[in-house]
Amino acid sequence: MNKFYITTPIYYVNDKPHIGHAYTSVAADILARWHKSQGEEVFFLTGTDEHGAKVAQAAEKAGQSPKDFCDNRAQDFQDAWKLFNVKYDKFIRTTDAAHEAAIKRALQRMYERDFIYQGTYEGLYCTGCEQYKIADDLIDGKCPEHQVEPQLMKEESYFFKLSFFGRELAKRISNDELLIEPKERKSEVLNFIRSGLNDISISRKNVKWGIPLPFDKEHTTYVWVDALLNYLTGLGWDGDNEKELKFWPADAQLMAKDIVRVHSTIWPGLLLALNQGFKLPKRFFVHGFFTINGQKMSKSLGNVIWPEEMVAKFSADASRYLLAASTPFGHDGDISWEKLTEKYNADLANGLGNLVSRVFNIIEKNFDGKIKAKKDKIDIAAEMENFKLYQALEKIIAKIDWANKKIDETKLWELVKTNKGEAQKTLAELLGAIIAIGEALAPFMPETAGKILAAAKAEKIQKREGLFPRIK
Repeated sequence: MNKFYITTPIYYVNDKPHIGHAYTSVAADILARWHKSQGEEVFFLTGTDEHGAKVAQAAEKAGQSPKDFCDNRAQDFQDAWKLFNVKYDKFIRTTDAAHEAAIKRALQRMYERDFIYQGTYEGLYCTGCEQYKIADDLIDGKCPEHQVEPQLMKEESYFFKLSFFGRELAKRISNDELLIEPKERKSEVLNFIRSGLNDISISRKNVKWGIPLPFDKEHTTYVWVDALLNYLTGLGWDGDNEKELKFWPADAQLMAKDIVRVHSTIWPGLLLALNQGFKLPKRFFVHGFFTINGQKMSKSLGNVIWPEEMVAKFSADASRYLLAASTPFGHDGDISWEKLTEKYNADLANGLGNLVSRVFNIIEKNFDGKIKAKKDKIDIAAEMENFKLYQALEKIIAKIDWANKKIDETKLWELVKTNKGEAQKTLAELLGAIIAIGEALAPFMPETAGKILAAAKAEKIQKREGLFPRIK
């Protein structure tokens, strides 16, 4: 079977989805659509991570039970992906009964194989990250992600023997059996592993909102262990069975750079500890963060761009385009409402929309809507295989620019009057280019591409209003 299994991280539900979450999900959707267009059988998994102290605290603050709070937040994420026309195959929630049952079986299995043992943990714990920290992780004594000092905690805990797998993980990542991209992220992970992996605490005694350990009901499962195994339970794995999972191993797992260490150590460590013949995922692709006018997105600064605001202003397809075209995938990017509007007007209103409108109008007016397109293609296969979404769009924009320039250079509106044969030849080229643009844009802007292709391939081409009205 020629298959493609792609995942996003499951998003933590302590807050509403913002465009950072949307960036990962839209990128995954673009890649899923492209691979489907290549005839592959695709499975796209996303969802929500719903257990842990941070969620319980957020629920209490909202005056809701943890379950009601999670139900509302999970719906927020599903609504956001609907806005962006993200077509996943499964939306998993870690509060799903089947997921919880599978986690218990998996933990029991690892416990029986002596990869989980009881001990006492003392260390610095950041509630925001749901992670224990070491001094090297902190900046001026604070978690750099949440700008708070971690709490010193000492408690009875169960530990996972992650240290046992350090050498094996370093070998498999080093030889790209588990490919981590971009390269600087691979280097970061290898340096981290080679500095020595410690066993990790995988339970909390005083956190009730979580999955109880099957071998000690007084403890609940550490949220990362619960969350990471979703990539298997989302495919129907029950934590115990030996049956082959149709889409495993994952072909592409997308994530932001703040969670690459956990994904590159705990996640493959769990797979090796389960000893069910699971191959490791094939590829992690790690993207950067968006800043807004050079500042980190923050509710307190009031500079967060919310999905519903973005789609309301630009439309779903234009928002998908703007996210993918704002920065090379894998790097940090700086955006703002001003920059997004400027790019929308330049690339979509003045670029693509203007091109389609001009060509269709001339064909209808001067050739009764009938021109045979000259075959054309924009080859973006290499870019899409290598997750270079930004570079694929650069190729498409280059073709749009070429076509608009050709109209201007040939003075096509005059050429149709002075040399109809030459004008017909030029329009055949331009129509072919528009079809090629529509086909290449289909994973990025499915609705727009569908409209362009239906109109350009119609028996009779008719003039149309601009696809993208200019925005102030």
